[in-house]
Amino acid sequence: MMRLACCTALLFVLRLLVGLPWYQVLPAILIFYLGSGGWSFLQIFARTVGRDFAAGVLLRVKMNVRRHLSEKNTVPKIFAETVKRHGDKTALIFEGTGERWTFRQLDEYSNRVANLLLERGFKDGDVVALFMENRSQYVGLWLGMAKIGVEAALINFNLRLEALVHCVTISNAKAVVFGSELTDAVCEIHSSMGKAVQMFCCGDWDPQRVPRGTECLEPLLDAAPSHLPKRPQRCFTDRLFYIYTSGTTGMPKAAIVVHSRYYRMAALVYYGFRMTSDDVLYDCLPLYHSAGNIVGVGQCILHGMTVVIRKKFSASRFWDDCVKYNCTIVQYIGEICRYLLNQPIRDTEKQHRVRMALGNGLRQSIWEEFMNRFNIPQIAEFYGATECNCSLGNFDNKVGACGFNSQILPFIYPIRLVRVDEETMELIRGPDGVCIPCKPGEPGQLVGRIIQNDPLRRFDGYVNQSATSKKIANSVFKKGDSAYLSGDVLIMDENGHMYFKDRTGDTFRWKGENVSTTEVEGTLSRLLDMKDVVVYGVEVPGAEGKAGMAAIADPSHSTDLEKFVKDMDKALPPYARPVFLRFLPEVNKTAPLIHPSCNLPGNSSRYLSKHRERHKPSNQPHNSPPPPPPTGLSNYHACPSWSIEPDVFFGTQLAMRDAENKTGCLASRMQKLENYR
Repeated sequence: MMRLACCTALLFVLRLLVGLPWYQVLPAILIFYLGSGGWSFLQIFARTVGRDFAAGVLLRVKMNVRRHLSEKNTVPKIFAETVKRHGDKTALIFEGTGERWTFRQLDEYSNRVANLLLERGFKDGDVVALFMENRSQYVGLWLGMAKIGVEAALINFNLRLEALVHCVTISNAKAVVFGSELTDAVCEIHSSMGKAVQMFCCGDWDPQRVPRGTECLEPLLDAAPSHLPKRPQRCFTDRLFYIYTSGTTGMPKAAIVVHSRYYRMAALVYYGFRMTSDDVLYDCLPLYHSAGNIVGVGQCILHGMTVVIRKKFSASRFWDDCVKYNCTIVQYIGEICRYLLNQPIRDTEKQHRVRMALGNGLRQSIWEEFMNRFNIPQIAEFYGATECNCSLGNFDNKVGACGFNSQILPFIYPIRLVRVDEETMELIRGPDGVCIPCKPGEPGQLVGRIIQNDPLRRFDGYVNQSATSKKIANSVFKKGDSAYLSGDVLIMDENGHMYFKDRTGDTFRWKGENVSTTEVEGTLSRLLDMKDVVVYGVEVPGAEGKAGMAAIADPSHSTDLEKFVKDMDKALPPYARPVFLRFLPEVNKTAPLIHPSCNLPGNSSRYLSKHRERHKPSNQPHNSPPPPPPTGLSNYHACPSWSIEPDVFFGTQLAMRDAENKTGCLASRMQKLENYR
């Protein structure tokens, strides 16, 4: 920008003050421009103008959002228009039963949900918790709630005990709708919930197993009217539902999703990657997350696309499903791609009609291998979080990139990478107090300017105001402004392509989920009679994200490993359970417990290892070679029996013990743990 200003000033001086003719002025300005580095800009312009022009869909989405704002539309109103266009077309297919719902059937089901809740006294602004595994009814339930202004709290079905109670409590839910497959989890917390909370069970009904006072949902819905009830006066910026994210200070946080945010996230993907209503999308991601419920199901609700819902991801059935349902788009997270590559080669992996893989977290090291082996023309990689205002999209199929920001007109989309302190991860500011932007190739935290009256720039935050404040920084782009802190470190090249590098703060990502170290530390400490515990993530070669490592102070070697593992299974979801346990004489909680600071004496650490398969038991040996120990832990000895089963979404559980010279005790404990499963 400064270069253009200087060229303009030079033009004024040479033409108006000096009086040189144009044939002398223009070459002089060109020489000045190129001499000041302008040639690099011209090269960047030539390489990226097509990409940036294609990203003009941002303007289309912004115009659509403004129209919906002025018309006071909501997601249910937009869905009503979708039903008019595609009434008899298949909207949802549930792979678990093969059941197909047309758009009209989905509309009628959601109307019954709305009428039932009205009959039970629910009103605009009330909250109902939704706790169940993937199925078509999941979509119809939150959509029906939204039709009368009731807000759904979408709870992770892996949560148990304290975390589950916390999620229900902070949402102020007046009712819980749970899947029959989660009856045991609900029974465990029923006594901790108020008597005023109504309970509804969806699925196979067993009155002897459910908590007292629970009602079976299906007959109630069958008796409810199927007509559209009177809509409340809601607008595009009102709350739609809540999605929970990992809390950096403990339990999960409830992120607020308003109607405009739901539309924006789904529409940016739809228009940015040139999808059509004729596409069939394969969605095997959890519907309690934005990737599965907004990026995936949102294409059905807003754009009339058929979506195939799978209960859980299966690597062995993935391509068979795609062939069976004629899918043209598949959703992924990075772990899914690696699991698919680890599968034996089969005919169906190239007999499909898939033209696009949509998701995030695909590593550059396997990007091209994934495309070539499965014959997928386009990788639609994107970056984003439920609550963020700095989403990115890789619209030009750049290998390894999660998106880009225009270098021609960077002010059009005000996001930036800013410098952070490598030790504290605090923002680094210049003499004027404003954050320092990163240069190309320099890692920095991604931030997005907050403009609350701009639907693409607003930040709605969380139910907890304190949690919201922690994600906002001031004087980031300029003095006095506000910006959203993503907590993620990215790198940008000279063309503006962005590449994900790492997460900051007290969370790490494992098996497609964000894990709060603080939450896991608190849970483990409680299970171990308040022993000191430090949890952190470590890199494991051949696996995506970081595996959990728990360092536990146990100077007397008094921990009962068998009991601890059982208690941990009940208290933590599979992805949050530490993959490695370290028992030490003491834990220093005042310093970062990263790899180099984990000083174990000599060869005192050993693994206690066991493979934990989540689906069916198998007596067949695992053929994959054992991976080396985590980076930086050279004094650890990996047990040869450790393997990661590619068809199991949440991989393995390992226990490690500082056994000193107790080799016999170590072998005994290993045998007991192996027998436990």
